[in-house]
Amino acid sequence: MENKLLSLLENDATLTHEQLAKMLEKEVGDIKKMILEYEKQGVILGYKTLIDWDKTSREYVTAIIEVKTTPQPERGFDRIAEKIYNYPEVESLYLISGGFDFAIIIEGKTLREVALFVAEKLSPISHIQTTSTHFVLRRYKDKGVIYGIKPEHDGRETFGE
Repeated sequence: MENKLLSLLENDATLTHEQLAKMLEKEVGDIKKMILEYEKQGVILGYKTLIDWDKTSREYVTAIIEVKTTPQPERGFDRIAEKIYNYPEVESLYLISGGFDFAIIIEGKTLREVALFVAEKLSPISHIQTTSTHFVLRRYKDKGVIYGIKPEHDGRETFGE
């Protein structure tokens, strides 16, 4: 039940308590209590809307920056991660396996803005050895949502076809 409620919210945060209660065959009050408890526990961290900014007039560039570091004694990667995630430009930060230690996703208004972030803010952090910056040229799918096109057929039958 817990995972079902969380999955429903993750896929569509606009579902009302009433809709969720009906879908899960629970009382509305129980759903409200569960959601409030998940928020208090930090299980639910927030609610976001996924927007295809390419269909708007907003100009921006997204970069994925790989970072290789030397972990700090006793704190490992956590201290470095804390320094990185506190920059407002950082949209996401992941500790990863492979040749690099972190993957950072940032957005900037221009390529230059991203380059300055790497040169002036990221590279000077102690224990960072090297970075590799990749610019996103086009989004095809993000968080399970396909960008730019609608599926021709989603497998459900529709009337009138």
